[in-house]
Amino acid sequence: MTKKIAIIGAGPGGYVAAIRAAQLGAEVTLIENREVGGTCLNRGCIPTKTYFRNAEIMSTLKRANEFGIEVDGYKMDGKALQERKKSVVNTLVSGIEKLISSYKNIEFIPGTAKLKDKNTVSVELLDGGNREVEVDHIIIATGSFPQMTETKGVDLEGVITSDELLELDHIPETLIVVGGGVIGLEFASIYQELGSHVILLASRILKDADKEIAKRLTPMLKKQGIETYVDIRAKEITKEGDKLRVVAKYKEKDEEIEVVGDYVLIASGRGPLVDGLNLEGVGIEHDRKGIKVNDHYETTVPGIYSIGDVNSKGIQLAHVASAQGEYVVEKIMGHDPDIVLEHWPACVFTMNEVAQVGYTEEQLKEKGIEYKSSKFMFSANGKALSLGEAEGIIKILAGKEDNKILGVHILGPHANDLIHEGALAIANNMDAAAITRTIHAHPTLSEAVHEAALGLNDLAIHVAPKRKRK
Repeated sequence: MTKKIAIIGAGPGGYVAAIRAAQLGAEVTLIENREVGGTCLNRGCIPTKTYFRNAEIMSTLKRANEFGIEVDGYKMDGKALQERKKSVVNTLVSGIEKLISSYKNIEFIPGTAKLKDKNTVSVELLDGGNREVEVDHIIIATGSFPQMTETKGVDLEGVITSDELLELDHIPETLIVVGGGVIGLEFASIYQELGSHVILLASRILKDADKEIAKRLTPMLKKQGIETYVDIRAKEITKEGDKLRVVAKYKEKDEEIEVVGDYVLIASGRGPLVDGLNLEGVGIEHDRKGIKVNDHYETTVPGIYSIGDVNSKGIQLAHVASAQGEYVVEKIMGHDPDIVLEHWPACVFTMNEVAQVGYTEEQLKEKGIEYKSSKFMFSANGKALSLGEAEGIIKILAGKEDNKILGVHILGPHANDLIHEGALAIANNMDAAAITRTIHAHPTLSEAVHEAALGLNDLAIHVAPKRKRK
């Protein structure tokens, strides 16, 4: 008997779950009240990475003389930037729409879904009318929304979220960014290169990152030109003519500062999108962190699952949502999913990229796990030097006795591409030898990963030997 599955939300969690379910023979109903691709494709990952590429080019142009190139008279066109972003997004959205329609056992319904009971979804159709869908299982993949802080003055004109910033057709002269998480740092770094003077107000820098990496990143942000304040909180925002003034107070000392800008970006995180789903009506427990789920992503109502940003796991990453979606439909269809969900790569697209997978040093100490650490600087890597991007570090953490890779942390050029060697090692329970016995091409940035792995046993080639204590 064919299983029927309704999926609410066609973001990277929902549409991937729909496709995997269709591949396994399910009859799928995919419901979405906005664009396919969700926040990631339309208002998050893809638009910001499109901007990031522009920022990279601007950064290179500013440093052109280092490469013996003279460049005069370039400038950023905000409207052209918008058009390029829209073109990239529209191409990908169209591609996913065609991909979904290529599966005859997926029905796509444009509309707003509401749970009627554990087997029924009521849909208010976007083109008018209502429809009810009866299924065996329901997967909630509605994603998240940008949250505003409770700072006084956040309702003023010019105080915006990342959604509104991505719709601006000009580059602000001065942009104040409130928040030192992934969203805040990415926009701060990007807009500084696009031509804004960016002022960053952060209570802390990348709270989930290895502390050494976060500590090393902070001076890099300042070197980039970002006016950076850490251990500080925005207290009040006021309007002064066509400018915005932000009063911020340091957390550990009785001192305040005032900064003035054209826009204030509130980058204080994202909240689960659950309004209108009727969760209480069907008995699904949830809180401000999201819909409560068990280890198999099943909610408190059997047969109803929740994946991605909207669940209480707190992992707001598109690729994790996709993996959870595949996992859930494989469980529903009676398979034993061969997907490692315990560890995942996390990437930050600042000008000095940051990436990590596995445990941080702080987590290992908290768990009482004995480990050893090895670091390799990009300044000793030929490819990094030739790129003119020699700042940064690769740090590998491994078990003290078994040498199993426990964590990999990278700050520097192409960190977000390099991290997957570490992700592969951790997902497959590999030790350092899995990396060190593998020949890495020269000259590449990947050699730095190889050197860091060699360093776990004090065998790194391009690092001076440690001095023996007398």
